[in-house]
Amino acid sequence: MTYKSQRIAYLFFATSMLLLSLQIVYGFIMAFAHMGYDGLHPVIPFNAARATHTNLLVVWLLSGFMGAAYFIIPEEAERELWSPKLAIAQWAALVIVGVTAIVGFHLNWWEGRKFLEIPRPLDYLVVVDVLAFIFNIGATAWRGKRLHTTGMVLFVGLLAAALLYLPGMITFDNQVRDSYFRWWVVHLWVEGVWELILGSLLSYLLIKLTGVDREIIEKWLYVIVGLTFLSGILGTGHHYYFIGTPKYWLAIGGIFSALEPLSFLGMALYAIAMARKGGRRHPNRIALTWTLGCAIMSFLGAGFLGFAHTLPMVNRYTHGTLVTAMHGHLAFWGAYAMIVLAVISYAMPKLTGRKLYQGWAAEWAFWVSNVGMLGMTGAFAVAGITQVYLERKVGMDFLLVQKALHVHFFGLVLAATLFTTGITLFIVTFVRYGLPRAEVVRSDADEDAGELDVEGAVPTAAQ
Repeated sequence: MTYKSQRIAYLFFATSMLLLSLQIVYGFIMAFAHMGYDGLHPVIPFNAARATHTNLLVVWLLSGFMGAAYFIIPEEAERELWSPKLAIAQWAALVIVGVTAIVGFHLNWWEGRKFLEIPRPLDYLVVVDVLAFIFNIGATAWRGKRLHTTGMVLFVGLLAAALLYLPGMITFDNQVRDSYFRWWVVHLWVEGVWELILGSLLSYLLIKLTGVDREIIEKWLYVIVGLTFLSGILGTGHHYYFIGTPKYWLAIGGIFSALEPLSFLGMALYAIAMARKGGRRHPNRIALTWTLGCAIMSFLGAGFLGFAHTLPMVNRYTHGTLVTAMHGHLAFWGAYAMIVLAVISYAMPKLTGRKLYQGWAAEWAFWVSNVGMLGMTGAFAVAGITQVYLERKVGMDFLLVQKALHVHFFGLVLAATLFTTGITLFIVTFVRYGLPRAEVVRSDADEDAGELDVEGAVPTAAQ
């Protein structure tokens, strides 16, 4: 740990772990409901469980991104955080808004707009909270000695995510117009500016873990940014196929959706190439494993599976089915959840001084959770393809099809149990790290240099 104010990242990381746990619980509630065991419906209706599940995903990822920024920006700017007190207040406000929103969902207090369900008063509080966060890291960067490209891209990505939340606050009586601007938030976050955040976090971790020169890695980061903007912005059109927008969106959405996997493929190739190029071995191998796993799984989930079902001739059948859930689960896991877990795996030994990455639990957490997620993806794929055939080719009634899919959700629950076991191991390791240390022992640059194993040499400085 280089700067004392980096300890604030722990608050956000711990919040992410708690919200991830809750998201998994609501995922099981939905899965059992899909199997016909909906005994909790009088207390937690399916629509409330679904809204809670998806919004918890967004909030725990944002909390992870904020924690990553509070850990990384001071290092990139080479100074303490501008206001640690503001950061703590902003964290508390985020928690309060999140808890209020979840309780509100169970009391039918929401807007009812898919993925943007939180009520309008909470929208304003979210804007204030995010502005405080952006101001804090922006002031830190502005007053710093310098800001590297990695830190700059991270800041721009977070700022753009904040600005793109605003179109989602515009509402229209016309369903087409309302859906049009809603996708500015939903799509341009996950397939636009969040990719900038992903690219910057990937860059930071590769710089720290591989020993490859910063200039080389950051040149590749520019390529990732270019590919993201080339494909991501106009790729929004694949959400406009069936909402009544002009026909030209069919062509634009189809073409640029086909280009979107390039940015994720570029990230995967870039991460693997940098890891192979690095001639030094960092002892925190599990952080590097999460980093490379993120690059590969994001290509599979967001790139390949996204391409596979968003092309117009396919999407006419798969739109709104469980095939979308197949793509969504692996995409969010690979592209964003895994990068947050990678940052946590790298940051916690720095924050606490404890090297629990050397234990078996940290490694098993990675493999078990990823095998479980691939199993869930496969179960969603089988259920989704069955749904498409029965509902949209054979013409069976929607509810009859849902009943026919019960058996496939049994396999989903088994895979989800395996996934949950892996996440449990990760959270147990996180808890075992304990609270951050109060003092700065030495600079992270010296610490990383001492820990790096040059061509297999024993890392004596780290012992």
